This record gives sequence, C-alpha cells and structure tokens, in this order.
Amino acid sequence: MVTIHWHIGKKFIISPYNMKKTVLIIFLGTLLACQGQEHKKDHDPGTANEYMHQSSVEDLAKRFESPERDAYQKPEKVLAFFGDISGKKIMDIGAGSGYFSVKLAKKGAHVIAADVNDEFQVIIKERIDTEKLENLTTRKIPYDSPGLEDKEVDMVLMVNTYHHIENRPDYFAKVKNGLKNKGELVIIDFYDADIPVGPRHHKIPIDTVISELKKAGYTHFEVEVNLLPYQYIIRCKLD
Repeated sequence: MVTIHWHIGKKFIISPYNMKKTVLIIFLGTLLACQGQEHKKDHDPGTANEYMHQSSVEDLAKRFESPERDAYQKPEKVLAFFGDISGKKIMDIGAGSGYFSVKLAKKGAHVIAADVNDEFQVIIKERIDTEKLENLTTRKIPYDSPGLEDKEVDMVLMVNTYHHIENRPDYFAKVKNGLKNKGELVIIDFYDADIPVGPRHHKIPIDTVISELKKAGYTHFEVEVNLLPYQYIIRCKLD
C-alpha cells in the first residue's frame, strides 16, 4: 500500500494508491502532461544533460543564482517546508553552483553538495571558503549513482535535476539505501506544462515520478502543488 498526501489549500487529503486505481494521482499529471509529445519527438534536442550543457558552466551558475530564479524558486518557503533541519545530514544531488546547499548549511544542516561536474564543485568550494561554511562539503558523483554509503544521510534533496537522471528506478533504489531510518527523499522539479522556466523538452509529470519511485521501493509520498508557481514537490518518507 502506498499513501499519497495531497496539499490543497489548507486542506490535507489522504488517499490510498494502488496500480488498479490511479485516478487521483494521475489527474494533475495528465492535465499537465498533454503538451504534444509528438511535437517533442520531432524536435528532440538530445538528453537533458546535453541540452543543459549547451551553455557554459559560468552562464549556468549566473542563471542558477539569479534574482529571477529567486522569484520562482522561493527558497525561504522551501526551507520552511522542510521544517527544522539543524543537525541533519543532507545530500543535495545536482547541487550545481550550490544554490540550495549553501542555504541548507546556513540553516544548520551538515550538507554534502553532490554533482557530476568538476567546475560546479570548484564554484562550491570557493563559496565554502568565502562564506566559511564548515558544515558544507562537496562530493563528485557519477551519472549513474548518488555515491552514498548505506544509511549515510537523513535527507536527499534533488532540485530541478530529476529529469537529468537515467535509469531512475535503479538510481533511486541506491538513494533509498543511503537514507537513514525515517529518512526522506525530496524532489522539486518543473511541471510538464508550457511554463516560462525549466527545460522545454525534458519535464516529467508527477505521476511518472511517483510510478518510477514506487519501482525503486518508496511507499509513502507527500505531494505539494501549491507552494511554488512552476514546480511540484514530492516528499518520500521512509518508515
């Protein structure tokens, strides 16, 4: 049995989820997913990683740390959503320039800023030195693994990165092994819709994410669709 928690306004709705009755979880994902899949196939720009790295790391870092991102990402709201993270060990996968890694560290978490890109890791190390963040470290990880030890962290955060992962059920099974008892995986990514931010061709619907995470062994999901204007939050808590 999988439990889906939907936040709608101030109401909190709990519904059972199983593969034979998918209406509740599909309704939003289907609504947002109907954006012309054939059109996407006809204009395939390659993988999400190839598409992103059409820009230089320097340009990407400026975009990631821009006021325009602050406006839609609403980091303070996201951090408030996490609750008290002081003392928790968190891996930020796809940390990029450290947008969330630095903010999490400043809230008292012990943060591992993980990324596949050496240049982003250099940027974060410079920020660690400049801002004297002793509770923030970097970790170079491969494309096919989170690079976690068993039960190493309390939380794994992945922001705007889920669509970059290939063979996701296998990848997130490894993430699950790296979470402590009662740990959690939090995914923030863009709605599969015509919105002014995010990748044009690689957005993934909510129901697809949940289906893939279910295959990876996750059973409890909290889905937040009201906090951010262009992104959903999926929070998977372990027993």
